[in-house]
Amino acid sequence: MLVIGAGGAGMRAAIEAAAAGAQVAVVCKSLLGKAHTVMAEGGIAAALGNVDPDDNWQVHFQDTMRGGQLINNWRMAELHARESPERVYELETYGAIFDRTPDGRILQRAFGAHTYRRLCHVGDRTGLEMIRSLQDRIVQLGIEVHMEVTLTRLLKDGDRVIGAFGYNRVDGGFVAFKAKAVIIATGGWGRIYKVTSNSWEGTGDGVGMGFDAGAEVLDPEMVQFHPTGMVWPPGVRGILVTEAVRGEGGYLTNSEGKRFMLEYDPKKKELSSRDVVARSIYKEVQAGRGTEHGGANLDVRHLGADKIKKKLPSMYEQFLKLADVDITKDPMEVAPTIHYAMGGLRVEAETGATTLVGLYAAGEAAAGLHGANRLGGNSLSDLLVFGRRAGAAAGAYARDVGQGKIDERQIDQEQKILLLALSASGTENPYLLQQQLQQAMQDGAGLAREEKSLKACLDQILELRQRSARVHVPGSRKYNPGWHTARDLRFMLTVAEAIVRAAIERRESRGAHWRLDYLEKDPALGRVNFIAYNEGSQVKLKTRPVPEMPPELAKLFADAASTPPPSPPPAAKPPQPQQVRT
Repeated sequence: MLVIGAGGAGMRAAIEAAAAGAQVAVVCKSLLGKAHTVMAEGGIAAALGNVDPDDNWQVHFQDTMRGGQLINNWRMAELHARESPERVYELETYGAIFDRTPDGRILQRAFGAHTYRRLCHVGDRTGLEMIRSLQDRIVQLGIEVHMEVTLTRLLKDGDRVIGAFGYNRVDGGFVAFKAKAVIIATGGWGRIYKVTSNSWEGTGDGVGMGFDAGAEVLDPEMVQFHPTGMVWPPGVRGILVTEAVRGEGGYLTNSEGKRFMLEYDPKKKELSSRDVVARSIYKEVQAGRGTEHGGANLDVRHLGADKIKKKLPSMYEQFLKLADVDITKDPMEVAPTIHYAMGGLRVEAETGATTLVGLYAAGEAAAGLHGANRLGGNSLSDLLVFGRRAGAAAGAYARDVGQGKIDERQIDQEQKILLLALSASGTENPYLLQQQLQQAMQDGAGLAREEKSLKACLDQILELRQRSARVHVPGSRKYNPGWHTARDLRFMLTVAEAIVRAAIERRESRGAHWRLDYLEKDPALGRVNFIAYNEGSQVKLKTRPVPEMPPELAKLFADAASTPPPSPPPAAKPPQPQQVRT
């Protein structure tokens, strides 16, 4: 069995499959332990009820569905809410260490749009702790890992996926993996945009490979803009400022020193959902109340230096080293940054099976759980819950099928695509095309969207697609990042086209999808998901009805409507007006 991706979802899937007796190989584009999961700093969302005893899976389920504006796959949201606590406790058996309550239980903090304090955390380094624990388990089980290998094509026997083909990033040597089942856990596609919290690996490879092979892509238009990324200096623009800063009591203020979230969401304030907070910052900047570099101030000074260094050590070090800002003395300057893809490969809730036989997906590469907007902390529990489920299902499938037959013509076709950029006939620079795509997506399909800008962006994507066929890279296949970029670019263009085509058709504002020309929700569009599919190497769109909740789950929302919401946890004492620096 082959697992593509070594983040939280990929490693958890590999662990589950290996425990069931499957022979597993894990392939990662970078190094083991350097997955983007480490950027999920704030915590793992799970209704343990350790801090707020009234919390339970039903409330977590409702929060997730409401955050996703009810276009989520309800069954995924139910499984996620039910199973997250067990997955967290299981992670402890792998060696994970969490912050603790005075009586020794896992400590939980508040996070945006969660009714209760629900995020299990290790300071602001939770993702790193998860990766460390899963990596130790991978090594303990003796699972085979291939690092610095990029896979670029799924291999098929008829309609069944039976492996993958690509190259070694060090020497450029071609590699092929034959497998009874393949799990895609390659993460998201944030690098399609200019300003993003994602690292260089996030170019949509897994979703692009799945799409090329015939798998369906669900909700591509739903791209999350995290409200708080670094703004200054330019070299660090977009780097994540964890939601844990607001979870611990940080305040957002504008250039006038005003705490503006009191107006945009008086109940949840800074802990409103990410789409609401991101739009609020955008509106403040557009109104002329932005900070010096076009953002907002995020202030934690009122928490005190000791608490800041204890609860937010990574943020303290990050701003001190990268921006020369001591957050115990000065506010952080932040602005929205591309952070997460709610869209991805369409999967079955119970198994992670895609619409292709033999192909599974989990984590950010899979869609359905988060709907139109992901709640903070749900990503890490998503990785654990559905990584495990995909691993178990793929392992069971692999036990019951024989080996497929590799079609050498598919390998020959992919080799020609990969080698094309090294031929002497091309004239286009892949780096420049990538930069132009990122700028086009930032401008035309960013936080605030409208028909004119989206259509202009689509025109640019189609032009760049044509130019990408004429890419030329000097040198050989050895240690050649330009050659790697040439293939990444093809995936980025495919995913970008799917995002923009779906964004044009969703003529409403819903969750992370904000249309300035359609500011209200459309009840009809709230009942459908958009699906991108491959027809003759063209990106086509169709819709499917949003899965309908069974009566017992739908009743939770009716009951909640007649029940007053719980009082929020006590906030830290606000700073005095004279303390706010503008």
